Amino acid sequence: MKNRPKILVTNDDGITSKGIFSLIQVAKEFGDVIVVAPDKPQSATGHSITIHHPLRLNKYINFDGVEAYSCSGTPVDCVKLAIYEILNGKPDLLLSGINHGENTSTNVLYSGTMSAAVEGAMENIPSIGFSLANFSVDAEFSGAQWAARQIISKSMEKNIPENTCLNVNVPDLPMDSLKGFRICRQAHAFWADRFDKRLDQFGKTYYWLTGEFSNIDTHEDTDLTAMKNGFVSIVPTHFDMTAYQVLDKLKNWNL
Repeated sequence: MKNRPKILVTNDDGITSKGIFSLIQVAKEFGDVIVVAPDKPQSATGHSITIHHPLRLNKYINFDGVEAYSCSGTPVDCVKLAIYEILNGKPDLLLSGINHGENTSTNVLYSGTMSAAVEGAMENIPSIGFSLANFSVDAEFSGAQWAARQIISKSMEKNIPENTCLNVNVPDLPMDSLKGFRICRQAHAFWADRFDKRLDQFGKTYYWLTGEFSNIDTHEDTDLTAMKNGFVSIVPTHFDMTAYQVLDKLKNWNL
């Protein structure tokens, strides 16, 4: 009998989140699941790793029939520990999420969810990050589960290209209201940051990051447009950040 695929599941909202539980339920349909996820929320940690503190792993027993560990580190720490200490090898598939809140556009640079998937791609593991456009702890994940089921099935049939991961974002809509899937590019959008300056109880100044999300890219082929129109967006994502389109321009500097 052929062995079932080995599937690593992680996230950045923490091992107790509703999103990771929802993803585990889908992943179990496709293979043998092992979970290594942060023991606390690690949103917006990006691709950070822990080098100044010890990392701790603890068995987590609340996922029935699934081997799981909580980790004191970041999502990328979780992936590294899973590969080199728990599995002693690479899984057949890495799934990250389902994130509470979307990771479209440049948000992918800050996202712990997507950084875990990117780390998988760096290890040449087929990897997918899933996010739902709802930040609530009580978010309804049935639509995102439906999307995950379709994409996981297709990715196992067709294979994700080497050194690439998929950034999947699902609109906050009932399953029967989702219009389908769009393969698209990352929109050119950004946070117009500002800081609220406040005083603590001791009269000392502190700052709270806030701001508004600004989309300056209104083209039809972006993840933000797909989401706005009720489609699940799928952006192939790579860790090579070279701006190839300007290489020749820089060579003309004759340095």
